[in-house]
Amino acid sequence: MVIEEMGERAIIVKFGDEISPDAHKMVIALDRFLAGLKTLFEWIPSYASVTIFYDPEVIGHEEIVRIIGQFRPEEIEEVEKETIEVPVMYGSKYGPDIEFVSDLNKMTVEEFIKFHSSFIYEVWMMGFMPGFAYLYGYTGSKVPRLERPRKYVMAGSVGIAGNQCGIYPFDSPGGWRIIGRTELKIFDIHKNPPSLFDLGKRVRFIPI
Repeated sequence: MVIEEMGERAIIVKFGDEISPDAHKMVIALDRFLAGLKTLFEWIPSYASVTIFYDPEVIGHEEIVRIIGQFRPEEIEEVEKETIEVPVMYGSKYGPDIEFVSDLNKMTVEEFIKFHSSFIYEVWMMGFMPGFAYLYGYTGSKVPRLERPRKYVMAGSVGIAGNQCGIYPFDSPGGWRIIGRTELKIFDIHKNPPSLFDLGKRVRFIPI
């Protein structure tokens, strides 16, 4: 674990420089540790680090470092991870890039659908837009982003970029390869919490 300053209002706690299950486990543990405290700062978990933002007039850098020093990952109890089943309409008008991704993996479309839906994915990071979950678990060929992002991607679209999967919560531009779509509402401002996904939750795609 390495703590680095990021200007006068943020620090970053790093658990290595590579994306890995071990680093992610530490990120989850620190997130749960901080969530269990009455803190005077906010934080954002990512793949292998946690960035803490603070107001120096409210809490000092030294105090935050002191709090982080109390973090004992071995004392953080693991909680049972909820698995969310996401029904997906693969291919056709719902997944315009599925043939490209299938060919990349040297599979037929039918084989790729079975392959993609065989994994249990895990939310390793939230970002890009409210409710957008970066899902880890895909082990196929890395998928290049579109050279020119689409101006419009429909909400619920399931995409792949690199070795990450994600579901667009809103209609928006996007550069990921779209392989299908779900009718599940991913983000609803009227619900608490508004996002269907959160750090550490698991996702299983169900072809329909």
